[in-house]
Amino acid sequence: MRARDNHVGRGARRRRSSVVVAAVAAVCVPLTTATAVQARPSVPADPPAASVAAGGPATTRTDRHSVITWGASADRQGAGPADRSYRLVVRTSVGGSKPRIRLTNAFGEHPVTFASAYLGLQRQGAELVRGSNRRLTFGGQGSVVVPAGGTVYSDPLPGRLAAQVDLVVSLYVTGAQGPTTGHGMAMQTSYAASGDHAAQEEATGWTDRISSWYWLDAVTVETSVEVGAVALLGDSITDGWASTQDENRRWPDYLSRRLQAAQTGGVKGVANEGISGNKVLADGAGEAALRRLDRDVLSHPGVETVVLFEGINDLKAHSGVTADDLIAGYREIVERVHAAGKCVVGATVMPFKGWSEYDDAGEAVRQAVNDWIRRGGEFDAVVDFDRITRSPYDPQRMLPFFDGGDHLHPNDKGMQAMADAVDLAALECDR
Repeated sequence: MRARDNHVGRGARRRRSSVVVAAVAAVCVPLTTATAVQARPSVPADPPAASVAAGGPATTRTDRHSVITWGASADRQGAGPADRSYRLVVRTSVGGSKPRIRLTNAFGEHPVTFASAYLGLQRQGAELVRGSNRRLTFGGQGSVVVPAGGTVYSDPLPGRLAAQVDLVVSLYVTGAQGPTTGHGMAMQTSYAASGDHAAQEEATGWTDRISSWYWLDAVTVETSVEVGAVALLGDSITDGWASTQDENRRWPDYLSRRLQAAQTGGVKGVANEGISGNKVLADGAGEAALRRLDRDVLSHPGVETVVLFEGINDLKAHSGVTADDLIAGYREIVERVHAAGKCVVGATVMPFKGWSEYDDAGEAVRQAVNDWIRRGGEFDAVVDFDRITRSPYDPQRMLPFFDGGDHLHPNDKGMQAMADAVDLAALECDR
């Protein structure tokens, strides 16, 4: 990336700057007998377009590749009842052909049987657009068993998926026991029902409203090789806390709309890999960023650049974490992202004076960490969220106009300001 302002990076091959997607259609996958296929514990990060998740022959085309259009980081959730359907509503970023989903049982202690899975478009609530609900297969079969710790991709679904649409993944789950795997704070209403309702398009039977996504952690599409994605590794601010529920007003959503509208640039996909309460160094609310980096970011196809925006949960709450501790964690993430051939953008830690856990020691760590992010030269680019959101009258405090009410999480206006501060050119990686 080209050097810009005072942000000096390492390596001549990096492109520098301050930081910075047709409905489901065509022929549906033929319905098959719901014979279970045992999933492998892991799958390739960028599965070839014609491969099958549970194993099988694959062909490749040099002018096309897979790109993530939606993602959500997984964590350990409570026990999930068997014989239950889940209707999960997600928002696409980049459009493309041959959509597929990734199901994860990363935190499960027992196998989970997905007796059926469907992909459709939301009309309203739990109701789908008529004729849009298509059955997914796994290795040509209508059901799949995912072992504890396992992950599986569905087969590509013929047809195209548009950018910026409300996609619905319907799962009928049997044999679920013990802890489930999912994303706790979705900021999006999804639905659940007793029994098998995955194939239906009407809302009848979907009696339970839920605010989490279960087992689903990615949706990918096939695009031209010129199109890529950015993964946003973060905490509750990236996860969208304090933004408006069901309105897609997280800062990653605003960024996605900017990328889709841009006339230039190849980065169009956005994967929101934030977990509320997450830390860089220690497990707690989700595994530490250092531990989940491979699964939640580097394993996703088409990711060119990673935005690292974490640290507030490490330094607040009288944790004893020093600036050197956090910087060492950042450095490890940067090195691993670079080793994977991707660029990494560093984001400064935002002000939090007024939050219940604010103290002078934590503020001193924040200032030292931000100074290193801006001037340390480790990142390919920097986005200064601190500068964008702080009050000019009290720089340790968030600007009231952006404050979601707790002095830590920005509201919708703050989320939009953050996305607008991203230099889209900084997301174009040439490593």
